[in-house]
Amino acid sequence: MPTGWSNESGSSKISPYITSSMNKDWVLSQESFDALLAWLDSDRERAGKKYEEIRERLIKIFIGRGCYEPEDLADETINRVIKRLNEIEPQFVGDRARYFYGVANKVHLEYLRRKPVQLPAPVFVDSDNLEEEFRCLEHCLGQLTSENHRMVLEYYQEDRHAKIDHRKLLAERLGIAPNALRIRAYRMRASLLECVKDCLARSIG
Repeated sequence: MPTGWSNESGSSKISPYITSSMNKDWVLSQESFDALLAWLDSDRERAGKKYEEIRERLIKIFIGRGCYEPEDLADETINRVIKRLNEIEPQFVGDRARYFYGVANKVHLEYLRRKPVQLPAPVFVDSDNLEEEFRCLEHCLGQLTSENHRMVLEYYQEDRHAKIDHRKLLAERLGIAPNALRIRAYRMRASLLECVKDCLARSIG
């Protein structure tokens, strides 16, 4: 089962990733998370899978934009959607996922204003071109060796509570020091960003 799921007594119980790096005053409750699942799909099993797919795609988008902590930014995006769910639900029509991607653009702009690490120039894409951006990211991930493709996805797959231990295990499996793994992930992220920029320039330029 995807990360964030557990199975108890034969039924699926979906647990949220409760993180919010930009808003420390708000805590995601199980009740709020359940409301999000109900908005995504009336069937809880399908809703849980949609949630996991959206979160994974958000993480990939933030990786492609060179963000330092893409999983935290993905969770911040989801938290903001949940906070506004009472306003969104009565009036929003269409693919729920696209609303998350619009919020992700705002989260990304805030990240750029506060980020402490100097990365290559970011890719600025409006919400109408998010599908093209994601297509380019998938293309660029596909250019990596199978080992590097697996590494970059595994590096960002856990939530913040399991992340440190997971990355230690990943470094051990690769036979490198944790600091070397961080440097390798940073360089790979920067390389992906340049690849996505070039791809978008060819596609929409």
